[in-house]
Order: sequence, then C-alpha cells, then structure tokens
Amino acid sequence: MTLTSRERVIRTLNHEAVDRAPRDLWIGPAVEKTRADEVAEMLRRFPLDIERAASWYATGDRPHGLVDQAGQHTDAWGCVWHVTEPGTAGQLQGHPLAHVSAIAGYQPPWKLLDAGRMAKVDRACAATTRFVLAWTETRPFDRLQHLRGTSAALVDMAYATKEVRKLLAMLHDFFCREMEMWAASDVDGVVFMDDWGMPTGLAVEPDLFRDLFKPLYREYCRILRAKDKYVFFRSDGCIAELLPDLVEVGIDAVNCQLACMDVERLAADFRNRVTFWGDIDREHLLPLGHPNEIREAVRRVRNALDFGRGGLIAQCQWGLHVPFNNVAAAFDAWLQGVPMNSAVARSRAG
Repeated sequence: MTLTSRERVIRTLNHEAVDRAPRDLWIGPAVEKTRADEVAEMLRRFPLDIERAASWYATGDRPHGLVDQAGQHTDAWGCVWHVTEPGTAGQLQGHPLAHVSAIAGYQPPWKLLDAGRMAKVDRACAATTRFVLAWTETRPFDRLQHLRGTSAALVDMAYATKEVRKLLAMLHDFFCREMEMWAASDVDGVVFMDDWGMPTGLAVEPDLFRDLFKPLYREYCRILRAKDKYVFFRSDGCIAELLPDLVEVGIDAVNCQLACMDVERLAADFRNRVTFWGDIDREHLLPLGHPNEIREAVRRVRNALDFGRGGLIAQCQWGLHVPFNNVAAAFDAWLQGVPMNSAVARSRAG
C-alpha cells in the first residue's frame, strides 16, 4: 500500500494495517546546532512521519535568560532553572509559590494563549503531508511541583488542602483554554504530559492520581476528541498501573519508558486499546549502548507489540551524547521483518 505520512500515523492510531511503523525522532536543540550534517543525513535515510506544530506561544511577562545556554533562566510560569551544559535539560532551582501564601495572588501566564498566532500553525498544517502534532504546556502534576516544590506539592496533594485545590483549579482553567485553542486548529494530534513514574513504579499512590488528576485528564480528552483530534500523552518511569486509567479517559497514544516495564504483559493487556509511541531507553542504552544492543531492544518491543496492524510508533530521542549510529540502528531495526515465532505468528494464529 502507498500511504502518506499522515495516513500512516492515523491508521496506526486506529489499529489498522500499515506498511511500516511511522517514525518520530525527537532531536535535541544541541544536536541540531552542532551536528547539522548528521541530522540531515539521518532524515535523508529515515524520513519522518510526524512533525511538531509550528511554535505559536507568545512569551508572556516572566521569562528571563536563554533556555538553550548555560546559566539561569526563568520560564513563563516564574520557575527558575539552571542549565549546566548548553542543549541539556535544566535543573529546577526556584519555585514561585514555595510559600503557600503566594498562591492567592498568582496568575498563570495567560499571555501565552494568543489565538492570533494560530494562523501560522494552520498554514504549516496545510503545507505538509505529515501528521502534525502539537506539544502543549499542559502538565498539571508536574506544574504543581514546579510551582510549589516537590516536597510541598506532595504534602498538599496528600492532604488535598484548600490551597492546592484552588491552584489546581486555576491551572486546569488555563489548560482547558489551551486545549480548546488547539482543538480549533488544523493540527492532527495534541500532546500533554506528566511524569508519574520512577524506574520501578509510580511516584505517588494511584488513588491520588484518580482523585485529583484523572478528572482533569478526562476533560482534556473530551475537548480534543470533540474536534476529532488524536490525544497523545507522555510520562517517564514505570506507569503500567496507570495505563488502564489513561486508556479509559480517551488517550490514543502513550510515550512511556517501555524498558522499565514488562512489554509482553503490556501487549496482552493493551493490544488494540492504545498505541505505544516508543520508546528506546534514552538514559542508558541510546547514549552508551552498542548498535547491536539498540537493535535487540527494538526487536524485543516489536516481538511483543508489532502485529502489523498499527498500535506502535517508532519513536527515538536523539540527545546531545547519543551517537549517530545508535539512532540509525534503532530506525533500521524498525524496518526489519518480525520473526514468525513472535507477534506476527500469534496474530495469524488468533
């Protein structure tokens, strides 16, 4: 079959037959700046099927400093970050709502939501045959920790204090308006995120998620699905315990650290229910492993989850210290045949 990239991704999300898993590569800013020739060669060998929506966010009043350079910067929410190496993620150092009394006078960065800039997004969508995916500010669990500090936020959530519920309601109002703007655009899908997992399990009790955050997620999905947008979600760590909830509220694709989980069990529980949007171990294997180890990691995921009927996106993250050959090995392995004694054989048998 001959498919456009957009068609390939949509069929994958709908769990329909595809010619191959669609490709999605997250290229770090430092890689784009310092290894442009390698990036061009990678994209020549492995054209991508997913592209990020054109940036449309205004800057707001709080940002200060440069995000992609070493040193301190302040984001649109008033959080202070320290970057030790250009192109790498910063460490959070300053929480604008560390004192609970500051919540009363706080406002989200409403200026970010400038609807007039959305025309740029729609023009970009019309000019491509790729699946256009919008990345959002929406991350209520993470944002609460960024604003209050992790220890204070966890205490707030455990006791469900009046202040934290007020802050969550304020954040939710902002995020719903953001989702409504994306839902009205021409993008194909929308991403929101929260980091719920650690290497061996959840960072909080699942009941806390279900009480405070699951209703928020359900509303985001409702807004997006009402306008026929596909819903993507990203989280670090082992989140297997939350996957039934994520599927229930209406999320179509999940990016999670499969290396932390039992992928064979995930296949048994979630086949045809959600699309797994990568990934390969980006913390250890991608930067430090041998290309053969990368290929074996991809084969393990495909043996469990690749039935040739969608539900799987070939996603990889290209960070500053990841060798070119490791990324190439990952995408090459996604093009190889799946052994008949694995997923394909099980699919034909049943």
